[in-house]
Amino acid sequence: MPVIEEVDDVKKMHLVGQSQNTFREWSQKWNDISTSSFAELESQIFEVENLNESFRFLKGKKAVIEAEKTMDQMEKKVSEIRDGLKELRETEERNSLAVQQALDVYEELKETIREDEQEYGPAFPELQKQVKMIENEFTQFVALNTSGDPVEAREVLDKAEKHTYEVEALMKKVPPLFEDLNTTFPEQLEEIQQTYEKLMQEQYVFPEEDLVGEIEKVSHRIESSLANLEKTEVETVEFENRETASMIDSLYDILEREMEAQNYVTTNQATIEQYIKHATKNNRQLLIELDHTAQSYALNHNEIGRVRGFQTEVEEIERQNEQMKPQIQQHLLPYSEVRTFYKKVFKVLEDIENQQVEIDDSLHELRKGEKEAQEKIDTFEFKLRNLKRFVEQQRLPGLPNDYLEFFFVATDRIEELSIVLNKIRVNMEEVNRLVTLCEEDLDLLDKKTHDLVDAAALTEQMLQYANRYRHTHEEIREAIDKSYYLFNKEHHYQEALDEIGTALERVEPGAFKRIEDFYFKNPDLV
Repeated sequence: MPVIEEVDDVKKMHLVGQSQNTFREWSQKWNDISTSSFAELESQIFEVENLNESFRFLKGKKAVIEAEKTMDQMEKKVSEIRDGLKELRETEERNSLAVQQALDVYEELKETIREDEQEYGPAFPELQKQVKMIENEFTQFVALNTSGDPVEAREVLDKAEKHTYEVEALMKKVPPLFEDLNTTFPEQLEEIQQTYEKLMQEQYVFPEEDLVGEIEKVSHRIESSLANLEKTEVETVEFENRETASMIDSLYDILEREMEAQNYVTTNQATIEQYIKHATKNNRQLLIELDHTAQSYALNHNEIGRVRGFQTEVEEIERQNEQMKPQIQQHLLPYSEVRTFYKKVFKVLEDIENQQVEIDDSLHELRKGEKEAQEKIDTFEFKLRNLKRFVEQQRLPGLPNDYLEFFFVATDRIEELSIVLNKIRVNMEEVNRLVTLCEEDLDLLDKKTHDLVDAAALTEQMLQYANRYRHTHEEIREAIDKSYYLFNKEHHYQEALDEIGTALERVEPGAFKRIEDFYFKNPDLV
């Protein structure tokens, strides 16, 4: 399309404001090119033709270059003009679309407010007024644009578009707010009022000082919010509605709390009394059991004092419950307060019962522990006799003093355990301590016994083997003599083994390990 046609097409769009100014600039640039630039180019071409006819080729070539340069510059400027006109055309199309969209929104607002008047409640007159103002603004825009005042027309159009979308936002927000204020909140408040009156007829007591005043306060807030909605103060109403909803929820919570508490109290009133009687009975039986047990066992954990403390707690709970019963019957207490007391009582009584069971179990453990300790004494004595018999069977020349001392310590410990168990009042903590010590003593004595017997047997084996070197190695002879002395006189069997074993290892490396391995692998052959 020729540039002149593009210019005419854009001119027909009746641009306004800055767009019109920009178009004038591009139009002027095209006029400059189409007049002076084309004239200059035509002159340069004419000059080239004259030079060619006069055979002045060098000057002709230079003139051609100048003409080509002028054409390049013109093409570049034309390209810029085309791009500028294209941008203007596209921008205007976008603006026209935006204007049309705003007009479409306005038409929809006008239709909506006409058809759905009831949804806007007291805000309807103000919204209707705002829609009328938008209509006036669009009318003013058309008048200004037609009369050729593009700058002011653009300002009015911007204002109309902004106003349109503001009103659209308002009209979306108002209906749900009005629904809450006109229907939801009043219905909820009516339900709360009716429920409250019903509960008062049933002689409910509320801990809140002025519940009626709180209900009236919510009612006044609804009226105040409706007045703000009439002025389309939407943000204020949104905030107020959130607070009103919260206040209504709180009122519901109060009513539901007392109704649920009434059901809880009615359901658990008899159970509480039974639980108190149950705890009292258990405590009485436990005290009798403790008194009986204390005759035979030492009680080390203040069991009697604790159980008497339970009784004091239960009696105080019973006193408070008996004091509360007529107050409940005469409707002098909120059910929620009674429920709190009942829940606390259940927790305390449950804790007391758990401790009662724990103490009762510990009493049974005393008898069970005593029986087990008596049985263990027999086991300890049997094991002690077996160890003694085992040592005697070895026919050793004697026993080292430290072994004998430990043997007697273990024996005395078992005797001490027997004495403690035979007391009139058995201290089971002391019994359990001694049982543990006896078990440890016997385990250690068993190890010492076998270490002693093994050392004696290995010494004899080493001495027999070392005799082959007695006459050839002086150090073996001396070691044999010293080992015999330690074995037969001192009864230090481990020292005797170390003495002969060390000497034998020097003469015949590996002999000690070989004899030792054979001994432990073939104990019956040694």
